[in-house]
Amino acid sequence: MSHIIILPILIPLITAAVSLLGWKKRIYQKNMGVVGAFLLLVVAVYLLMHVYRNGIIAVQMGSWIAPFGITLVCDLFSAIMVLLAAIIAFATILYSCFTVDKDRESFGYYPLMHLMMMGICGAFLTGDIFNLYVWFEVLLISSFVLLVLGGEKQQMEGAIKYVTLNLLSSTFFLVAVGILYGLLGTLNMADLAIKIKTISEPGLITLVSVLFLMAFGIKAAIFPMFFWLPASYHTPPVAVSAVFAGLLTKVGVYALIRVFTLIFIQDTEVTHSLILGIAAFTMVTGVLGAAAQNEFRRILSFHIISQIGYMIMGLGLFTKAALAGSVFYIIHHIIVKSNLFLVSGFAHKVKGSFHLSKLGDMYRDHPYVSIVFLVSALSLAGLPPLSGFFAKFILIKSALEVGQYGIVVVALIVGLLTLFSMTKIWQEVFWKKMEGSKPVLSSVSGFALSGMFIPMVWLALMTVCIGFGAQFVFGLSLQTAEQLMDPTSYVAAVLQSQQ
Repeated sequence: MSHIIILPILIPLITAAVSLLGWKKRIYQKNMGVVGAFLLLVVAVYLLMHVYRNGIIAVQMGSWIAPFGITLVCDLFSAIMVLLAAIIAFATILYSCFTVDKDRESFGYYPLMHLMMMGICGAFLTGDIFNLYVWFEVLLISSFVLLVLGGEKQQMEGAIKYVTLNLLSSTFFLVAVGILYGLLGTLNMADLAIKIKTISEPGLITLVSVLFLMAFGIKAAIFPMFFWLPASYHTPPVAVSAVFAGLLTKVGVYALIRVFTLIFIQDTEVTHSLILGIAAFTMVTGVLGAAAQNEFRRILSFHIISQIGYMIMGLGLFTKAALAGSVFYIIHHIIVKSNLFLVSGFAHKVKGSFHLSKLGDMYRDHPYVSIVFLVSALSLAGLPPLSGFFAKFILIKSALEVGQYGIVVVALIVGLLTLFSMTKIWQEVFWKKMEGSKPVLSSVSGFALSGMFIPMVWLALMTVCIGFGAQFVFGLSLQTAEQLMDPTSYVAAVLQSQQ
């Protein structure tokens, strides 16, 4: 059953290919997009259950013995990330069926979404650091096309900033990979974890680790390399923004956590202290940027940056409990942030704008959507008993245990400012009275609005379930952190064919 690990890559690829057979048939592509996303979700659930019960699985492509061939490996962290990707893919593709215009559908919107999902799942499952670069490029190309699909001026401006910074990231990545290969003669991550211990010049390894930090940091939108994100994430259709917000930066976070727990752990006083400092600045700059905005999606885009700070905070603390907090936070944030973007799209559909000054009366006209927003917004701010509270509580408790009081103060203040931003959206979009006493009549059909509402409710219910099931989610996160802190089983699963 170990070959199930290939399916999260094959299913999006086959879905995209089959969808292209009906290039002129929008309904066909739409149906294939939903079916493919559902199959990916089913496989992702099974993969996590299999890894949870049976341990880490690894497959060598073409029967090449590791570390010489292409390795796919799935531990709990990879399985969780693949499942989260599948959840967001299914929700956003279902949402897209009721929101994406005919022109974008006619030019391959659904195949592109699945090609991007292939790149995302490939990045989560690869066991080779060069193939991680390859998967990054796959998702970069597909996401760039999705970003510019439609050809609007605002999209093109955002896309130029997006692709320029990500190409810079790719350059740093390739340089770092080249140096690492020159030093160790291997790019298999499990093999690197063993051979890097034999290097007699730790300063050189620290330098290489900083190059990887820069490469993955740009993709994760950490301080000070984040400015491409709020300039681009608010420009494409909302469904695309939701996928970008939920998943693309998390691929960068995943890569950071993977390499700085598996490979670069020789000089943690330097590398992980640097990461902790960056986490603090990322939180502060993101939340201050959000507080200064008056456009729904731009506020949410800046909050992505601040929340990335919480995710890498656990990596910077580098304890088992802190890493568990990071994993918990990633689980919580991907669901919540994607849903908030979907809510912003709903408001735009019925009110015709993303600007807070032009919105209002959403609570009166659409009370159930208002409740969905409230659940997600309060969770993002970290109010109990929702998922965000437990994620932040674990991280703050872990910081207190190791005496990192500065990051605790920053995390608490940023949480309060996040609540301020969410309150501003609530006041302007949902509570504020617009001129006239009658509800605004939307040109969008009731059927389309109902179709948009279904994935939003699903994600909101998941947020509530994560909060009330926090003990189970924390237990799963703690097991994941144990595997990350002690990569012995990861290395053994990959290299067992040599033993």
